[in-house]
Amino acid sequence: MADHPGKYLVLASQRSGSTLLVESLRATGVAGEPEEFFQYLPETSRAPQPRQWFADVTDPTVLELLAPLEPGTPDTESSVAWRERILDLGRSPNGVWGGKLMWNQTPLLIDRAAGLPDRTGTDLRSAIRDVLGDDVLFLHVSRPDVVHQAVSFWRAVQTQIWRAPKERTAGVQASYHAGGIAHLVAILREQERGWQQWFAAEDIAPVVVDYRDLASDTTSVVAKVLAALGLDPSLAPPPALERQADVRSNSWVEKYLGEAERDGLPT
Repeated sequence: MADHPGKYLVLASQRSGSTLLVESLRATGVAGEPEEFFQYLPETSRAPQPRQWFADVTDPTVLELLAPLEPGTPDTESSVAWRERILDLGRSPNGVWGGKLMWNQTPLLIDRAAGLPDRTGTDLRSAIRDVLGDDVLFLHVSRPDVVHQAVSFWRAVQTQIWRAPKERTAGVQASYHAGGIAHLVAILREQERGWQQWFAAEDIAPVVVDYRDLASDTTSVVAKVLAALGLDPSLAPPPALERQADVRSNSWVEKYLGEAERDGLPT
């Protein structure tokens, strides 16, 4: 195979199928150890908690469905130590590095990179370069059906269960709420706009992964990504995760679309 680019970054929004992609890439054993390295808030050392996604929401019927905030522990790791750690953790034995970045995490990445020596700039492209180097392949996972995506996100922030096998056994229930779903539709739309505007401004043509293709034929999509990385596409495994959507998700989508048409909610 051709020389691989060394590093790749999956660019996405929550519940877009990016976890299915990175876990399937991880399962090859040659495509890095991709994690969501850039999600942790410095004040808590944790990913955003459910209520933090709804920080500007005042509706008590939404907030009562979300777990209370946990204080966490402030992160004191230096930017240099952080960079060394994630570069080590994200590599597979052949030297390929993988990671995942959501649009809402880009300010966190920029802030982290600000503490590195010999900065090349203060924007997102410079932050990625200063943390990962120049040889980064960008993969963009998109999910055109944003209402389905928001319903999945709404269920996940309530249950705090993000992968299908656990959800089927945990017995944790989520409740439908049009306001909660509408809030997340708006967030996800804004995240996708952010990526598209950044690609245009930076003249970046990422490898595009459509959720519909990924969900219907994961192995073929992963094979194409491996080829783009200069790796052996025959190493693409069966899906590493099962789809989380079910009859309840579909019924919530139908219900929300009906209410959106009636009440002017975002879709």
